[in-house]
Amino acid sequence: MSVKTLKAIDALEQAQRIAFAPFVFQTTVSLRKLGVLNLIFDTRHQGGITIEELSKQLNVSTYGLGVLLEIAESSDIVEKNNKRQYELTKTGYFLTYHETVNVNLNFTNDVCYKGLYHLNDAIKNKKPEGLKELGEWSTIYEGLSELDPEAKKSWFEFDHHYSDEVFETALETVFRKNPKTIFDIGGNTGKFAIAACKYSEEVAVTIVDLPGQLNKALENVKAYDFKERVTGHYIDWLSENPQIPKGADTYWMSQFLDCFSEDEIVKILSVCVDSMGEDAELLIMETFTDRQKFDNARFILEATSLYFTTMANGNSKMYSSEVFRKLIDKVGLVIKEDIAVGEYHTILVCGKK
Repeated sequence: MSVKTLKAIDALEQAQRIAFAPFVFQTTVSLRKLGVLNLIFDTRHQGGITIEELSKQLNVSTYGLGVLLEIAESSDIVEKNNKRQYELTKTGYFLTYHETVNVNLNFTNDVCYKGLYHLNDAIKNKKPEGLKELGEWSTIYEGLSELDPEAKKSWFEFDHHYSDEVFETALETVFRKNPKTIFDIGGNTGKFAIAACKYSEEVAVTIVDLPGQLNKALENVKAYDFKERVTGHYIDWLSENPQIPKGADTYWMSQFLDCFSEDEIVKILSVCVDSMGEDAELLIMETFTDRQKFDNARFILEATSLYFTTMANGNSKMYSSEVFRKLIDKVGLVIKEDIAVGEYHTILVCGKK
């Protein structure tokens, strides 16, 4: 038994909240979509708003609003004053207006929610059994360009939210030795390649990715004057013998390796080592679970691991830095620098032993 001090009644309450957690989650999604939380916040200077006024302005029945607001009040999302007017709590405010919470909630609802029902099968079968709720692919990466618009929007917003903000700082590390050629491994929509070309007028970038993502990335590059400096190389890392060209000064992987199992990471890194010259560097940027300052950041990463299990590929996760150290050493690389970037990220600068 746990040594934590917790009264039985409090432990029971927590257990019941877990049992009904999906009800609270979907209530929140509905309150957001119906505009209830926004309207409650907009009336804060009038002391709040009654359910009858909400019904009239939103054209939603008082019954429907009532069942939602009752559990929202019990879950500390809204509160009701003595005039029967509803106001947002701090939790309700963050659920409505905090960017990271919004990105996480939309990702959970639009990408993961239905698929998470299949988590148990995914664990047993070591396959992303929930992915069939989105489409018929073996991994989600094969189908990113084919996702329905809402799921695609939420997936890319989630992905970009945890990488775009640190690109500017990360580029200082990438360009500290003024590389002329960069291989952007797992280039996604081309945002890093575009940012790198903006940072340096001399650099050329090769994006290495699956055909669907690569074509989209190269399309995005056309909107800038970088098409002469950004090229693509198609690859399927899960194929029998993946190969990449040789000769890059810098190999860049931003939140890419967490999309693979440990054995697959070894395979990918080994291919890169074979491509690298003696002075080349391989830079890995990740959000490691053991490098987070705050518990809620680690919680988000651990929840994201279940997305990989159920929806993405069935065998990867958000890793600790210690796991990566072991894998990097195994393929004949050495960590030359270990750099904290922003609030969540770490860059491991690797070279050949």
